[in-house]
Amino acid sequence: MKTFSLEEAQTLVPVLQSLMKNAIDAKETAETISEELQRISQRIFMNGGTLIRIAEVAKRRAQQDKAVQQVKDTLAEIDSIGVQVKDLDTGLLDFPCRLGEEIVLLCWKMGETEIQHWHTMDSGFSGRQVVDERFKRPQKQKPN
Repeated sequence: MKTFSLEEAQTLVPVLQSLMKNAIDAKETAETISEELQRISQRIFMNGGTLIRIAEVAKRRAQQDKAVQQVKDTLAEIDSIGVQVKDLDTGLLDFPCRLGEEIVLLCWKMGETEIQHWHTMDSGFSGRQVVDERFKRPQKQKPN
């Protein structure tokens, strides 16, 4: 597991913010198209069949597939950096960080200008604490 110092994690925030925005936008696109296709299916069912424009439906389905793939690719890119996506809807990310002998998670959420919180591996978002001076001191380096 890769670990980050507070400074390293903070440096990645602008790039990750852009990646998360792209993933969130693509997810919303996929969901919107899914709802459209569901309404068409319901209309067909309720009417016992209906005339549909197959080319338009196929185009929308392809757009949905592309949006879903964009989400997957973006999440894979974030994962390859070593950052954990905890909640795509809120843009919640965790950065593994060594604090003394313990691995904790620096916690950042879309809309926040900088990383201001952390939590233990077990406590999760509800256990968030404010980043303190321990994170701002240079840590003894151990191989990642």
